[in-house]
Amino acid sequence: MKAAGTVRRLSDLSDLNRGRRLQELLCHGEEPRSVRSSPDGRHLVLLQKNRAPPLPRVLTFRRHGGGGAELDRSWQPPQPALAGLVFPQSPAVPGRWALGIVWEHGHTELWRFVPAAGWQLLHTVELCQGARARVVSVCSQAASLVWCEERPPLDAHVDLSKCAFRFCVCARTLELGEQGVRLGPVRIVLHNCPEYHVLASPQHVFLVPASGSFATTSKLLLIWHPEHTKLTITAPSAGFVHSKVLHSGSESDFRKLLLGSVGLLSALAPLDIHTCAVSSSGALLLVSRKGAVNVLETDGTQRHIFDLETGPLGQGDAIELKTYGSTLACVVAGVLYLVNQNNGRVIEKKVLSMKEVHFLESPGEENSIQFLTPTGIYSVGFPNPEDGGRTEPCLVDMVFEEACRYYQRRSLSSSKLTVEKLKKGGVFQAPVALTAILQHSLHQKQKPAQGLQDTYTMLLSTISLELQSYLSLELLKTCMVSASESEVESYCEELVEQEVSRVLHSDMDKDNLAYLNSVFTSFPRAAWKATRSCLQLQQNGDGLLVARATPEVWKKVLGGPQQEEVGQNGVVPLFELICASFLRFKPKWLPSFVELTQQYVSISWPYSSKEGPEGRVPLYKRALGVLAKKNKHSEVDDELELELLLCSKRPKAVLQALHLLIRLKQWQRVVEVAEKFSKLSPLLNKEIFTTLLAEFAQHRELDPYLDKLWPLCPAELSTSDILTVVLQHLPCSQQDPVPFSSEGNQLTVGLLKPLLQRVMQRPCVQDEMYSDALQSPTFPPPTPPREHKNPSKAAGSDAPQPDRSRTCASTLVPGDTL
Repeated sequence: MKAAGTVRRLSDLSDLNRGRRLQELLCHGEEPRSVRSSPDGRHLVLLQKNRAPPLPRVLTFRRHGGGGAELDRSWQPPQPALAGLVFPQSPAVPGRWALGIVWEHGHTELWRFVPAAGWQLLHTVELCQGARARVVSVCSQAASLVWCEERPPLDAHVDLSKCAFRFCVCARTLELGEQGVRLGPVRIVLHNCPEYHVLASPQHVFLVPASGSFATTSKLLLIWHPEHTKLTITAPSAGFVHSKVLHSGSESDFRKLLLGSVGLLSALAPLDIHTCAVSSSGALLLVSRKGAVNVLETDGTQRHIFDLETGPLGQGDAIELKTYGSTLACVVAGVLYLVNQNNGRVIEKKVLSMKEVHFLESPGEENSIQFLTPTGIYSVGFPNPEDGGRTEPCLVDMVFEEACRYYQRRSLSSSKLTVEKLKKGGVFQAPVALTAILQHSLHQKQKPAQGLQDTYTMLLSTISLELQSYLSLELLKTCMVSASESEVESYCEELVEQEVSRVLHSDMDKDNLAYLNSVFTSFPRAAWKATRSCLQLQQNGDGLLVARATPEVWKKVLGGPQQEEVGQNGVVPLFELICASFLRFKPKWLPSFVELTQQYVSISWPYSSKEGPEGRVPLYKRALGVLAKKNKHSEVDDELELELLLCSKRPKAVLQALHLLIRLKQWQRVVEVAEKFSKLSPLLNKEIFTTLLAEFAQHRELDPYLDKLWPLCPAELSTSDILTVVLQHLPCSQQDPVPFSSEGNQLTVGLLKPLLQRVMQRPCVQDEMYSDALQSPTFPPPTPPREHKNPSKAAGSDAPQPDRSRTCASTLVPGDTL
């Protein structure tokens, strides 16, 4: 393995065929040019752009000796300018490729190098059909050519600035054979679209808006999936927007494709792209004008890698990007950055003695980067991640970076805390102690702790279990890299379980949540098993789902960052992640899981507390939102929706479930739900009974269940209330009513009679108020003895008194004395 950051000269340009000529061309700094390397890395292709007095030309240079003439193609006006160079390859025969030279008017030459004879012209093809058409961008995707073509309107006097959607994206297959090329038909991928710059990865084609394209639509990036005939629309500022399978030519219309996203366009931020390139993994690397380097995955999600130290970039600042496995190489302003794409850490930063650098293909060199300069071809080595080249320094950096984030969140100062300040300040001793322990433990894995301070030794004994877990995790990663295919799955499940458990026992911030999202997306089945293990989910003897997770884990599941906090970049909260996992692998458990979470919420947070999850969006609604995102809806999904609504036991959700059952005409379950949930509250009982009474008035489906329905009638409903509801919901008849209908589906007094009798026979409210008095052992109560102190009043008392024993209880009013 080469030492990281060691620059070695592999060869002088004089070692190449016509190397001195190449050196002269590269040293001439006035001409715009580009250098491409062939797929096998054996040839260099130099393109001189169209600038007078030198003529535009294409030249090839062989890196190693051998016979055969080199290619030297030039052209003079009025021949159109060159659109680009492509290298179509043959998937059927590895190593077979051709050089394609594409001009703006669509004329394309395909050349092949034959060792004995040199470069030979294989075929010529015309990409454009119209005389005024023009190729503005071209790339090769496997054995196909993909290009963006401008098709001006037929009226030559039309202002082109007002015809922004005059471009189309086309594709054509090329089968490279021994003797020639077999061409496929031209396929329209997208038409009526703005100008796009096309870049190809092994499986996808990225459509990046040109700098001068229509301002509103240039906020979006498109990803074409040729194998699935699908277009994905994404916006770096918002993440995934929309995806559509193109079944016919009409669906390839760009304007129709954006109809569902028109309202979103005004809210999106304009694209900020200075340079873009395709990585070796098939993702798109984007460099903004502010110097931020991001990667756009093929599913539409974007991830930040690192920031350049150069500050804002100008239009003339050249940037070269290339990836080698998980290492990103970037050259800007004469500085070479080697960056780990997985964690964004700068492995090496090297100041070069030359500013113009062209990266080359190096198929045989896995741990080095080769680049071309005017003085020769050089190589820079970098460590293999599997060898753990800089494990300890990176681990120390991780500790201090995590400490920076930790202290910054808890700091009252507005000044930003950096790793350098943390190392030099001497105020915070925790990261210093931890890094000392880690370095000591990694050096002496099997030896007793020696050379540490007494306080560090005590701390080492305290965190020995966590340290052992970390070391076992690193060992598991190493075993997974070298494992066979049959062992990878088991190692993967164990690794995912450890990672999910680790994150659930740490602070659930946005970074950890985004990491969990990537784990659940990349390893869905392993993440599902890890979730069951961490929450300790299982069925008891009665078939009910139980969970024995600790309160800390439940709080991470329910109280982490919510959707409004994580944005729209494809990251979803942890509760939604787990619900989606249930929905995929064990959908019948989802309602029981939501019920378990509600029970935990009711214990841990006060009712309607804004800090708890129920103070934002109810959990059952969040689970329903996950269910609604399924592409295909089935009867099982209807059943899940019912169970989720009912398990919440919320009045609105119960009524919504009741209406859903009525719409599905499941009358037996309608009555069962009514009987079960009418007991929760009098108000819900009244709403349920009124709903079912309205259905009873409209049809005869509920007639077999009237003996179960009438006992649900609330006590406060009177006969007039019942008749009012029935009359309001009677179906409208198109004919005059007749006393005896032959249809047999009309409501009759006989059907209502048991309910009306039941209500009439109920004791009235006033009877209930005085029921205690009426049920006393002596009624009416005995008259208390009277004292006749005033003779005049005593004489008046001989007047006849009313017989209170004959007074009906129904005539009493509050305040009367019995």
